[in-house]
Amino acid sequence: MSATTNQPSPINPQPSSNPQSTINPQSTIRNPQSPEGVVYVNGGFRPAAEASVSVFDHGLLYGDGVFEGIRAYNGRVFELDRHIARLFDSAKAIRLEIPHTHAEVCALVIAACRRNDLTDGYIRLLVTRGAGDLGIDPRKCPRAELIVIARKTIAIYRSPSAGIRVVTSTFRRNAVDALSPAIKSLNYLNNILARIEANDRGADEALMLDAQGHVSEATVDNFFIVTHHALVTPPAATNLKGVTRETLLGLAVSLGIKVQETPFTLFDVWTAKEAFICGTAAEVVPVVSVDDRVIGDGAVGPVTGRIMTAYEQLVRTQGTPINPVPDAREVVAGFRV
Repeated sequence: MSATTNQPSPINPQPSSNPQSTINPQSTIRNPQSPEGVVYVNGGFRPAAEASVSVFDHGLLYGDGVFEGIRAYNGRVFELDRHIARLFDSAKAIRLEIPHTHAEVCALVIAACRRNDLTDGYIRLLVTRGAGDLGIDPRKCPRAELIVIARKTIAIYRSPSAGIRVVTSTFRRNAVDALSPAIKSLNYLNNILARIEANDRGADEALMLDAQGHVSEATVDNFFIVTHHALVTPPAATNLKGVTRETLLGLAVSLGIKVQETPFTLFDVWTAKEAFICGTAAEVVPVVSVDDRVIGDGAVGPVTGRIMTAYEQLVRTQGTPINPVPDAREVVAGFRV
């Protein structure tokens, strides 16, 4: 870094030419010869069984990178722009230069959906620091690696619609002055340790507290409770700024449900009328017990049910189309002009 500059330089500077600048978002090429589908890695789409990264990639060696999870419903990618914006925000926070523009990454997501013949499913994007050496210094990684995986199914919980059992983890969520939970990083060890604890205790999920003892979030989902007064969720400062969380807050307002973003404790959880978790992969999942305390009457509550229904209707009718819709002026009697 120059002694005269006032701005931090990118930790992994990029070549001036971008080999993906010619990505065609209208591509409809599919890969039926690969039963497991194809993955975008190393600058191109490859059969999933052949997709690989270097053993010297710092994403593998140190969890140095960021990721994003996105859903497709009914031939549309839900909140694509918002998810990609969050990916770039996470990368900026760790000074990781993504070797593509926002528009190019969006185009790659759409191309991955088409090549995997995806109508409904889950898309995972990863950006690693790239291949370097065995030292931690990120300057040894000349170029970041972008990976796009599109799968038709993903299962987080065994029977989510009937509600899940949650226990409070003894592991606290990372402090905001250590590693911000707003960074969707490849290092999920904090969350994984909590999930192992939940598994050991026979629960479906773990609830994590922040350093002050307030409720933060579940291992991979945001957390909501319903009280006598409102739908309540913790402030985003101590948990991931979830896209599904944002969506549900807006939906609740449109349904006439009062919402509050405020700190709360386990007492508030144990005595709540309803509770649920939400995330892109999990969607909206009722919570029927926490720490062996039954929430409400132990069934899906009325507020949770309304939100689940509204969310299902929203995601299946909005989003970026995977396949282009022909202009009505180009179609006559069912035939293209």
